[in-house]
Amino acid sequence: MASIPSGGAVLTEPLDHKQQNYTTALTSLAVLYFMNGFITCLNDTLVPFFKKGFTLTYSESSLVQFYFFLTYGIMSFPAGKIIERTGYKNGMMMGLLVSAFGAFLFVPASIFHQYYIFLAALFVLAIGVVLLQVASNPYITILGPAKTASSRLTLIQAVGSIGTTIAPIFGAYFILSRLQESTSSSDAVRYPYIGIGCLLVLIALVVAFLRLPNLKPGSSSVDTVSGTNTNLFSFRNLNFGTIGIFVYVGAEVSVGTFLTNYIADTLNIPVDQANTYVAFYWGSMLVGRLVGSWVLRSVKPSAVLTICATMATILILVSVNSAGSLAVWSMIAVGLCNSVMFAIIFSLSVQGVGKFTTQASGILSTAIAGGAIVSFSQGYVKDHATWLIAFMIPVVCYAYLVFYGVNGYESNINQNEL
Repeated sequence: MASIPSGGAVLTEPLDHKQQNYTTALTSLAVLYFMNGFITCLNDTLVPFFKKGFTLTYSESSLVQFYFFLTYGIMSFPAGKIIERTGYKNGMMMGLLVSAFGAFLFVPASIFHQYYIFLAALFVLAIGVVLLQVASNPYITILGPAKTASSRLTLIQAVGSIGTTIAPIFGAYFILSRLQESTSSSDAVRYPYIGIGCLLVLIALVVAFLRLPNLKPGSSSVDTVSGTNTNLFSFRNLNFGTIGIFVYVGAEVSVGTFLTNYIADTLNIPVDQANTYVAFYWGSMLVGRLVGSWVLRSVKPSAVLTICATMATILILVSVNSAGSLAVWSMIAVGLCNSVMFAIIFSLSVQGVGKFTTQASGILSTAIAGGAIVSFSQGYVKDHATWLIAFMIPVVCYAYLVFYGVNGYESNINQNEL
């Protein structure tokens, strides 16, 4: 899933990387990212479970993703202000505990068997996730030499991809296997989320006792841009890139959200069996990130984005116009194309914005709310049309990303060679 990039961090105490071993801290952060990916992707399991359990339409069931990703649009800027006051380490702990509280809210929601209480619980859980992401990335970049910061962040994000891969398998076994009970009981989701809540509290306690670098939010080290009249919205690449993040996250979440039901309808198999296929969708993103980190060393990011977005468009069109295994695996393969898109769009969007980097990061983070709007829109279309028509929404999203990779990324101010 998409991760909120950090705006910037300043050390309050100097670090001697040669004398310090950050293995324990990085391992803990890797666990944190695993849980982040696991929690976010488990939503894909909740959508079909609630759809049957509460007799919902596709658009109504997509409110799971709507309220979860809407939080990014609401909380990204406030989360940054909170971190400024509390510091990064305390912000991480706060995010873990808020997420745990949201997970524990699944208990009353399941007892009363009310969909709106589940949505409220997911909203609270998502607030914690946003706080967690805003606070954690600076730690990863500072725990070691600056020249290897990107590789550390990429590696730990890959661990998050492991979480997104395991979540559908976990959801199929522990939640969707009890789908027939869902109309009268929500017990199938109660105990998994109690376990998640307890684990988050445990991780918060571990973080509390870790000796981590003392950081505070700071300004970016990137040089300021020229021109006294330049403002944040003067950058063409940032303006188009904000839309790019919106549609990318929207497309990624939409495909993942409805993939279980799409595969179940396409192969005519039970939902719990179909949900296991979703693991390949998210798992392919792990493979793509590992391969992509190598490819991006020698190939222009804009070219990689163009190719990936074009392939995603083609794969969806092939899928909805075919049947059987070809339709299923074509749609799953879209995950491989998604793997490096977010990082590329973000980096191209902030290219050359200089002193506005932190503000630009906040705007791009808010655009992650596209996961809410686009997925709900696709669900609404599916309620009134076929899968073929519904999947035209992510097709349009990927088509926009083709434009961004070809031309939209070009800056009109201090344009640099990419």
